[in-house]
Amino acid sequence: MISVERRGEVDWVTMNRPHVLNALNDRHVEELNHYFGALHKDRDCRVVVLKGAGRAYCAGLDLQEGGRSEFDTIDRLAHQRSIAEIVMKMRYCPQPIISLVHGPACGGGFAMALASDIRIAGESVRMNAAFIRIGLSACDIGVSYFLPRLVGASVAAEFMLTGNFITADRALQTGLVSRVVPDDQMEAAAAPLIEQMLTTSPMGLRLTKECLRMSIDAPSLEAAVAMEDRNQILCATSPDFGEGIKAFFEKRRPDYTKKKEQAA
Repeated sequence: MISVERRGEVDWVTMNRPHVLNALNDRHVEELNHYFGALHKDRDCRVVVLKGAGRAYCAGLDLQEGGRSEFDTIDRLAHQRSIAEIVMKMRYCPQPIISLVHGPACGGGFAMALASDIRIAGESVRMNAAFIRIGLSACDIGVSYFLPRLVGASVAAEFMLTGNFITADRALQTGLVSRVVPDDQMEAAAAPLIEQMLTTSPMGLRLTKECLRMSIDAPSLEAAVAMEDRNQILCATSPDFGEGIKAFFEKRRPDYTKKKEQAA
């Protein structure tokens, strides 16, 4: 259902049900939950790239699969939460997530794209809060949380109250994605971003993702600054800070593997 390829310090995660546009079934949900849940303890993976096989990123929940009619309300709520936990684990894992979004990215697929830290869109992308088009609320799987924070309340309301598709041009215009490229150039577009992230210290990269997430919801400037102060002191007391300063003056790339090699 998903395949994970480790390339150096980067996991390339592919949702791999192309015959159904990578729609989510129970096994797919379970594997995504397990993968993102395990990232907290994975210190060798520093960046995650999430993409879909074939013609789509993810078309949302697989409505063709049966087995739901016997569910009572408690079962349905548990199943609903299992899907929502994917985006929660994506948000709380310490590794930055880059989503390469092309073709349909609907419903749960839309939610996973929104939960990512960086979104690069292929020219074919078509995203929407599909839930409202099938008799449900558009507020599902974190979309009502992520979308207004990314594009503002008015644009989010337009997309969520109509379920209209967001094309590549509109996604770029509203800041929903960082850039738009031809579908076959998405990996190439991600490469320099990954390279730049890997020149940062492991602790600095992790704490930056955490602080950015928490600052978006911070109740005050003081709360955000307190988190920033904590991050800087933690990083400054790490050996990586000394290596970063030394590399800066020597005009070379920092080598943050030295400490790991010495520990081994």
